[in-house]
Formats: sequence, structure tokens, C-alpha cells
Amino acid sequence: MKKLESSITNMIIALVGVAVIMGFILAYVNTVTAGPIAVQNEKTLSDGIKAVMGGVDLTVAEDVTVTQNIDGKDATFVVHKAVDKSNNPLGVAIESTTGGFGGDLKVLVGFDPEGNILGYTILQHSETPGLGAKAGNWFQADGKGCIIGKNPGKDNLTVSKDGGDVDAITASTITSRAFLKAVNQAYGAYSGTDVNTGATPQNAK
Repeated sequence: MKKLESSITNMIIALVGVAVIMGFILAYVNTVTAGPIAVQNEKTLSDGIKAVMGGVDLTVAEDVTVTQNIDGKDATFVVHKAVDKSNNPLGVAIESTTGGFGGDLKVLVGFDPEGNILGYTILQHSETPGLGAKAGNWFQADGKGCIIGKNPGKDNLTVSKDGGDVDAITASTITSRAFLKAVNQAYGAYSGTDVNTGATPQNAK
């Protein structure tokens, strides 16, 4: 009996030792990779801003965090104000996140000073490959559900199944609704931001 107890004790000690060692290894790997990941994310965002603003030569003059209450919950948007070489306002690129079919769907949407959509890109998604993942192309200028050039304040940017003007991704209505919700919410953040003077709205930080 004592031999059995000793074996169990040794097993527990060994398992705890392995767990501690693995914890140190994971912490080390996280520390080593955190910097490069942050740099890559920053580059992805920078490239995304240029892409959604029409690919023009621009500078981000200011980043503003806007918090709005949507359906009883606070939603946060990051507004990137863009200017040209002469410091003239080009509009804003806005990060907007909603819940998709498989998880969070994060979209970067570019608006000109009049609120027209210049472009968009998907920053993050967990949608089904081949279906929901098509959102990256479906709503572009050459896509079946094109939203480029449209203004959420004037156009009904919801899926046609819900009475809107946009064709949903085939067999992926949930993702289409989530995407368009993110775009419309981004426009709401745009509406609360003075893109011409650089003034910070009351609900911004």
C-alpha cells in the first residue's frame, strides 16, 4: 500500500513539475513573439487604412476612440482621421466589430467627408471558409453585393431578404447581416466625428 501511495505522490510531483516548466516556456514564447505580432498588426492596420481610403498617399492625423450605446450595450469604435500631403481632410477609416456566425467580425470601413463608402477590409473573422469568408470580396466594387460609393445615411444597407438594397452572400445570410451591421455602426461613429476640423466629439476619448 505504501508503495502505491509513493507512486501517486511521485506522479503528482512530476505532473506539477511539468506544468510549471511548460508555464515558463509558454510565458517566454509569449514574451518573444508579442513584439513581432504587435508590429505585424500595426502594419496590417496601416495598409488597411490606405486601402479603404482609396489607396491614396495619406497621413493619419488623429486616432479617436468613440463609444456609443447600441442595443443597451457600449460599443467601441476607433476612428482614424486621414489627411493628404496638404493636410486636407480625406475622410476617416473606422474599425467596427460585430458578432458573426463563428465569432467576432471586425471590419475597417473608409468614408469620405460626405459619408460615402470609399472601401473596406476585413481585419478579423471566424466565419466558415468558402462561405462567410467571402465577405472580403463580396461587397467590393466588383462584387455581387457592392456597397462601394454608397452612403449608409441615404441607402438601405441591409440584405434584400430584410428589405434592403444589398444582395447577401450565397448561403451566408447571417454573416452578411453581421457585416452590414458593422458597416452601418461604423457610419454611426462617423456621424459623431467632425472629419473636417478634427474636433473630438463629446462621446469620444
